[in-house]
Amino acid sequence: MRFEVSSADLLKQLNIASGAINPNPVLPIMEDYLFDVKDNVLTITSTNLETTIVTHVDVTSDEDGIIAIPAKMLLETLKALPEQPITIAVDENRGVKILSAFGVYKLSGDLADDFPTPPEEDDVETLTLPSKKIQKGILNTVFATSNDELRLAMTGVLIQIDFTKMHFVATDAHKLVKYTLGNLKTDITRSLIVPKKGLNLIKNAFSEECDVTISFNKANIFFSFGRTKIICRLIDSKYPEYNAVIPVENPFETFINRKDFLNSLKRIAIYANKSTNQVLLNLTEKSMTISAQDLDFSNEATEQLSCNYSGDPMTIGFNAKFLSEMLMVLETDEVKLLLSTPSRAGILVPTDQEADENLLMLVMPVMMGN
Repeated sequence: MRFEVSSADLLKQLNIASGAINPNPVLPIMEDYLFDVKDNVLTITSTNLETTIVTHVDVTSDEDGIIAIPAKMLLETLKALPEQPITIAVDENRGVKILSAFGVYKLSGDLADDFPTPPEEDDVETLTLPSKKIQKGILNTVFATSNDELRLAMTGVLIQIDFTKMHFVATDAHKLVKYTLGNLKTDITRSLIVPKKGLNLIKNAFSEECDVTISFNKANIFFSFGRTKIICRLIDSKYPEYNAVIPVENPFETFINRKDFLNSLKRIAIYANKSTNQVLLNLTEKSMTISAQDLDFSNEATEQLSCNYSGDPMTIGFNAKFLSEMLMVLETDEVKLLLSTPSRAGILVPTDQEADENLLMLVMPVMMGN
């Protein structure tokens, strides 16, 4: 097997595929890319069994063939080469030669038969969405997932498709985010839990705006766009009943500049107790006083921000880290904080949202006296 390819084109696809390669895989073969040349198209596959990436690049070849090639060496070689046509040749003993304008690099390949077979798209339901919407759904939720392997469902993002709507939901029991996309035209109603690692790869793989075909069955979800397909094994677990924790009555509203609020939290959090990260928000009609103290070290800080607050004066405690994460993901200049009592969750929403989108972020209070 021998083919010629642009080093830059190959590197671009290898970078995408490298996302599914773990440093210490279960099987040594999973440190490789699977290269399959057919009819002048090279198909590159990588997998860690949870996520599989399949991508394609045009090549000029005189014969078809298949081989597994160690990913790290190949990737490092291509990164170190300026853009140029290169030739990759494989002999009958699985010796791999890379020929560039500078010289020859030899490494040994592995048997393609040992490479895990990617999941097939059988019995799938399918819909198509713009990449921008999927990216937004992932970006708004993936940070709120849990790292607790004992709560497996919460380590992923719940994607609920309900005829005309698609909800992305993530929670770690301290914070919860729900992003809803409307105006879908499907007859699908399904709930899937997608691992966060796979979602992060998908979010980063869109280099330009495109349409993404999403298909799924009981075991896997497939995202196909351009010349790439990313397959994620679904988390087989039951997602908690999240709607029950979203308070319906939130009579008190605060409008505040997002950046000012975020920057103030970052400064005040330096003085907060390191185990609770607790900051107190004291709200009156025109101002929000943000304060924190760490009694063990006699550290404390206070700042005052202007805001528009309608409701009874209130002091409520939150984890500064959680609030900051939410404010960093929100995009509007101004945000709205909805509250009811100091012991109930606060809800953070952008002040303006696109007609077919709805984003809600919930954060549990840190009780005073903790």
